[in-house]
Amino acid sequence: MRNWPTLFMEPEMLRQRIAAMSILDAILCSEDWLRRYKYNLRWDEDATLASVSNGAGDEMYIVFTPEGVIVKGFDHESDMSPYATDDGEIWPGIYEQTPSSLLSRLNDEALCKEDVTFCLWREPGDQVWRCGDIDFKGLDDGSRFLLGMIYEAPQDYVDWAEDYYEIELSIDVVAKIYKGETVGEEMILALNPERDVRIALEEIREIGK
Repeated sequence: MRNWPTLFMEPEMLRQRIAAMSILDAILCSEDWLRRYKYNLRWDEDATLASVSNGAGDEMYIVFTPEGVIVKGFDHESDMSPYATDDGEIWPGIYEQTPSSLLSRLNDEALCKEDVTFCLWREPGDQVWRCGDIDFKGLDDGSRFLLGMIYEAPQDYVDWAEDYYEIELSIDVVAKIYKGETVGEEMILALNPERDVRIALEEIREIGK
């Protein structure tokens, strides 16, 4: 086991950011299947699930549990993908040293445990993210690409969303949602005047932020 080699945000900030982006996506896009970010506070009785998907076969799941946080990512174009190897096996080292209490959280069929090119985790008391000892052989595991989809700053989300949804957004409203302010009708309509406010509010409540 080793420390995750690149800087990544603290677990609580990670939770806040992906929850905020999930709320924003729910406001900007009425079609659930087209959204990049999803956050389910009540996924399990003691666990929260977040996911990121670009709709092109690349996806990431993040599970927040009392045992810590585990992040599982899959870059379908990576040569470290099980589908790119002769034996179809998970790349050596990705899961072998993952704490069993966290790894077991990926057993849900919907999380596609076998589709993985990187995994990192953080147990209670850890000061850094951890990962397995892996021989990358000079290959890209897709982690920089996928983890980079979690935008720490509101302006970064705005830059992405304006291009993806082809709309103009109020940075002030996005920043309020990033800060965790309660979302109301005025904020929804400021971001997406065509959105059904009642449905959007229902979906935001389901997100459970």
